[in-house]
Amino acid sequence: MARASSTCRKIWVVLLCVMVFAPSEEGGGVGMADGKSRLWPVGDSAGWSFGVLGWPNYKPFEAGDVLLFHYKPGTHNVVKVSNVQYSMCQVSGNVTVWISGNDRVTLDRGMSFFVSSMPGDCERGMKIAVTAQQ
Repeated sequence: MARASSTCRKIWVVLLCVMVFAPSEEGGGVGMADGKSRLWPVGDSAGWSFGVLGWPNYKPFEAGDVLLFHYKPGTHNVVKVSNVQYSMCQVSGNVTVWISGNDRVTLDRGMSFFVSSMPGDCERGMKIAVTAQQ
């Protein structure tokens, strides 16, 4: 009897893991941020790091989805910039800056541009351009 009980527990754990970690039918995102928008960890397991430039490619972002920027606070940051600032890796003027290391940014429809403004980060590929559909 104890063996059957142990086997049942293992089956329930496996089923629970499949339900929690299975990809959505829409092909992306880790889960739902608010019941209908998806949560996207930027850079996947590597986080917000160098070489993340191509991470958004072919991902079906939608307005309302949430980007999760995970990094060690004090080493990097996240700055929402214009397309010109993004292209030139220059941050100036009225911009929004996140510094917590666990930053959640809700996407608006259209293109959004993000860089790290710490010295050398953007030039070394710590920047992304994301297009969110409606």
